[in-house]
Amino acid sequence: MGTTWFVVWSVWILCQPSAAADGSLCEPGFESELFILKVSRKNLKPGTRLCKVGFTDCTTRTRFLFSTDDSRLVVEAEGIITVKRQIVLHEGNQNFLVHAWDSQGQKMTLPVRLLYQNHHYMNNRLDAEFHHEAHKLNNQLHDHLDSDSNQQIPILDFPKSNPGLKRRKRDWVIPPLSVPEHSRGPYPRLLAKIRSNKDKVKKIYYSITGPGADQPPVGLFTMNRDTGHLYVTQELDREKVDKYTLQVHSVAEGGDGKAEEPMDIIINVIDQNDNKPVFSQSIYMGDAPEASQKGFQVLQIVATDADQPNTDNSDIRYRIMSQKPEEPNPNMFIINPTTGVIRVNEPGLDREKVPKYELEVQVADMKGESLTGFTKVIIKVTDLNDHAPVFLEPRYNATVEENKVDTLIVKMLVTDNDEPHTMAWNAKFKIIDGDPGNLFTVVTGTNKQEGIITTAKGLDFERASKHTLLVTVENEAPFAVPLVTSTATVVVTVVDVNEPLMFDPEKKNVSKREDLAVNSTVVRYTASDPDTGRKQKVMYEIISDPAGWFDIDKETGEVKVRNRMDRESPLVKEEKYTALIGASDDDRIAATATGTLVLHLQDVNDNPPTIEERKFTVCSKIAVPQLLTVTDRDGPGFTSPYNVSLVGSAKANWTARMISTRTGIILTLNRELEIGDYTVAMSIADNQGLSQVSTVTARVCDCTGEDVSCREKDVGGSNPPVILGILKATVVLLTMLGLPLFLFVRRRRAEEKPVELKDLSTADNMFEEEERNDREDIQGGGSDSQDPEYEYLPEGVPLPETA
Repeated sequence: MGTTWFVVWSVWILCQPSAAADGSLCEPGFESELFILKVSRKNLKPGTRLCKVGFTDCTTRTRFLFSTDDSRLVVEAEGIITVKRQIVLHEGNQNFLVHAWDSQGQKMTLPVRLLYQNHHYMNNRLDAEFHHEAHKLNNQLHDHLDSDSNQQIPILDFPKSNPGLKRRKRDWVIPPLSVPEHSRGPYPRLLAKIRSNKDKVKKIYYSITGPGADQPPVGLFTMNRDTGHLYVTQELDREKVDKYTLQVHSVAEGGDGKAEEPMDIIINVIDQNDNKPVFSQSIYMGDAPEASQKGFQVLQIVATDADQPNTDNSDIRYRIMSQKPEEPNPNMFIINPTTGVIRVNEPGLDREKVPKYELEVQVADMKGESLTGFTKVIIKVTDLNDHAPVFLEPRYNATVEENKVDTLIVKMLVTDNDEPHTMAWNAKFKIIDGDPGNLFTVVTGTNKQEGIITTAKGLDFERASKHTLLVTVENEAPFAVPLVTSTATVVVTVVDVNEPLMFDPEKKNVSKREDLAVNSTVVRYTASDPDTGRKQKVMYEIISDPAGWFDIDKETGEVKVRNRMDRESPLVKEEKYTALIGASDDDRIAATATGTLVLHLQDVNDNPPTIEERKFTVCSKIAVPQLLTVTDRDGPGFTSPYNVSLVGSAKANWTARMISTRTGIILTLNRELEIGDYTVAMSIADNQGLSQVSTVTARVCDCTGEDVSCREKDVGGSNPPVILGILKATVVLLTMLGLPLFLFVRRRRAEEKPVELKDLSTADNMFEEEERNDREDIQGGGSDSQDPEYEYLPEGVPLPETA
């Protein structure tokens, strides 16, 4: 097969649908009535596929029997036209016919023309020739169809012009043409003949423009160029376009310009009843309360008809065709035939008997006599509160321990014949008697059919051992009809329990002096027993006493001082000391209570002032005064202003005075001292005269003024390491020589003077005295005189041998 080297242009395709005899919209035939092809070369080679023509016989077949009167072409079963032998378009065109046979054996023919299109010479002349050839072929076909037609068609003349006027008169009205939609044809169908009075003297050519002609949908209307015959090529649909406006033009032969002013033609599409009414919903849902009165509006249904409004074709009516179930009456509902409003027609709707109705509704046009549509309407009968809830039991008994809060007492079930889980079914409960103190609460359970009673407050057995409640039940929705309200009695028995003891108050505040004497009474702190009916004994104990200051009488609760108290103790916070007192009864399972005793300690002047600084360093020359801080543990009123005075030998070397606020001491070195550590004693007194001697250690260094630096003093100009070495050697030598000598003298003395022990006590005293003298001799702490019995050997004499 050769390469496709041409472009096929479809000039126009005229579809030919029509209604079959059985009422369908399909009619056998070609999809167009005229087929014009435009090719780019005159020489068409064998094997070239030109186009495909569409054909239907209103069945599912896609392959048909085709033939053509041109032996150079062949039409395949799919409708494809192929060049069998080479074709040369010498005159620029070639006409031929394509034939097809439908399922009934009827032969149908399609005119086809091949037109050569030169791409290099695309100009107005070729375009005019192209359209002229198309119109010529079209006119031949139309004239052939018109010759067999006997129909009477209107003849429209161009309006006459007045010679003296530039514009033609507007009172000349061309009557509109009317074409019924979906007309069966045959097509093209002649609508009118256009005529110009000037056709008597010269040849006139006619054409049309406008939507449906040369504007979309193109080719819907055509005109015979020579005769002025106006055709419609296919059936019209008013629901798509209900009116077409065309302009008819006339041109005189010879190129003298237009022969007449363009004439407007209006084509009205006449409505046919081709659309059945359609509901907006396939299923409608509505509600109707039970016991509804006649005339109660349930819902409105809506249907529309696409045919022309305000005509019988779109004039619809509604009708209820069936009702399921037909109880208690087959006509429980009625519909307005024009508005579609459905209302209750009969009383007796009862949800408990028939909860739902299903209606089949018809709508028909032509005032209910022609085309129809159907829908389903489901009407749910909604519940009214026409049944009261009823308690399953008229009386309930329950027990509960006293003092229990939010404790379940009882659950009360009810039944209700109304629709479950609606306001007409949901129950609500109320205590109407027996609870003046609001000791109980009643709520509805989650299943909405259960009343739950609990304690709102702790019950007191000593006040009331039994409570009788009267409870009523209703619905969330009010009763639709008068109904009897159901009630139930609840008897609650209170169980006595050993209740906890109670300190009154739970926190007891007491104020005492901190120097309160031992065994003095601080307070009597007791607890009460709410179980007045029980003869129980209450015992007391101290649970917490961090400082160990208190004792308590187990039977009376009297708290006494056990040890001396101190407000300045670290266990006292903000002058308050806290202890916990416990109480318990003698029941088998003892009830207990805990009270808090808060002791506010009143201050007394029992702490003398002291100096905070214990050491300081000062230069021996031009010493800088030292500032010492004075503190007192007592509270305000027993502290500053303070007084200070030096004690003992410190007076010779130091001076002490208070600063202006009388809260600190300025200590000054009066004269130059040797390097070393000195103890300075001072007596400080508070504003009440309570005093105490405090000492500080002053290190005096070999320096001047504020440049405090301490250095050890040199010995004989020698280096400190050498001196230390000599001192160590001396100590070792003396130890080696002194110890044997000491033992020798001791032994000799013991031999010369034996001790005669008169009694044990005398011997002990002598032994102790001797040991004390020995220690003083070794440490150098004895007197200046030596004992005459001690003999010191000269250096180098050996020690005598010992036994």
